[in-house]
Amino acid sequence: MAGQFPPIYFYIPQPYWQDNFPDRADENWQGFGLGIYAWTLQTYLRLKADGFPCELVQEFPDAGIVLIHRNALRTHNDTLKPGRNVLLICLKAELRQYPYAQLHLVQNPLETQITTNSYYIPHWTQPGLIPRDPARGDRVETIAFFGHEMNLAPELLHPSWQKHLDTLGLQWQPIINRNHWSDYRHIDPRCHDYSQVDVIVAVRRFDHHPEIPRHPYLHKPATKLYNAWLAGVPAVLGVESAYQAERISPQDYLEVTSFEETLSALKRLKGDRRLYQAMVNQGKRRAATIHPSATTAKWRKFLTDIAIPAYYHWCNQSRFSQHLSFQRNALIFNLERVKQKILNKVQMTNDQ
Repeated sequence: MAGQFPPIYFYIPQPYWQDNFPDRADENWQGFGLGIYAWTLQTYLRLKADGFPCELVQEFPDAGIVLIHRNALRTHNDTLKPGRNVLLICLKAELRQYPYAQLHLVQNPLETQITTNSYYIPHWTQPGLIPRDPARGDRVETIAFFGHEMNLAPELLHPSWQKHLDTLGLQWQPIINRNHWSDYRHIDPRCHDYSQVDVIVAVRRFDHHPEIPRHPYLHKPATKLYNAWLAGVPAVLGVESAYQAERISPQDYLEVTSFEETLSALKRLKGDRRLYQAMVNQGKRRAATIHPSATTAKWRKFLTDIAIPAYYHWCNQSRFSQHLSFQRNALIFNLERVKQKILNKVQMTNDQ
């Protein structure tokens, strides 16, 4: 099979290259908590283990399909342009587009509607995830959040939150990170352990304006929901487009829009054993769709059906046509930046 494929590279520039990269994607390595490694290294490891021909490199290749995380492009001061025999695929994550990438991969299915030449693949779930201990039964005692501090509503960081939980007989035991986007050494190594957790709460903000933007958090993935399904833990989540795009049943997760609704949802889960178990069972059913093996299959399909044909199409164009393509992409990129600035100003006005 490898002879039928052009070279496929996952590129991590030298400033972000580490000597302690793990050999397996299921390892609880703190670096997988950073998008730059979760998208690039983990994808490489899973595809390689699945027998798909690809390489991990620290130097930019002269030819082939090259996949790079948007943050890693900072190394090149956003000036890197692929040559006539390179197809550059930007792993966009939640960042802005890269004007010189022929293709983008996004982590929210709705984002393909606004990002040119983009394709959606679900974000990887937590490597080495330890599911909830079955011996806990249907008890609801421990409420947790796994993630970065900036992704948690301020109300849930305030000491009064625990006081409210006390009235329900609940304990708040979050795993909160405060690391810089490029620093994985200060990521809590317990981010994979759901063994003693009964419910996940993940709300970025409560003062959501449903009109602007139309699809809230369009660049964010549904990873916290995926992890909850795999862990066998019901999730209480804020209003986010990625969660809503995944929802096919009310039992997939409980959506809340306010502090009061969050407490009410936890009270329901604690008092209604049938609801709790129904959500656990539904999570088990949904987990198969976002299991790493299923996501690996999506990656294989994307590279085979989309990336490789795009690569040969690009290589067969004249250099002049390639140059025009870059100019067109740069124009679209700049127009999108202006549009986003306007939307941000409108959002700020509504927030005031």
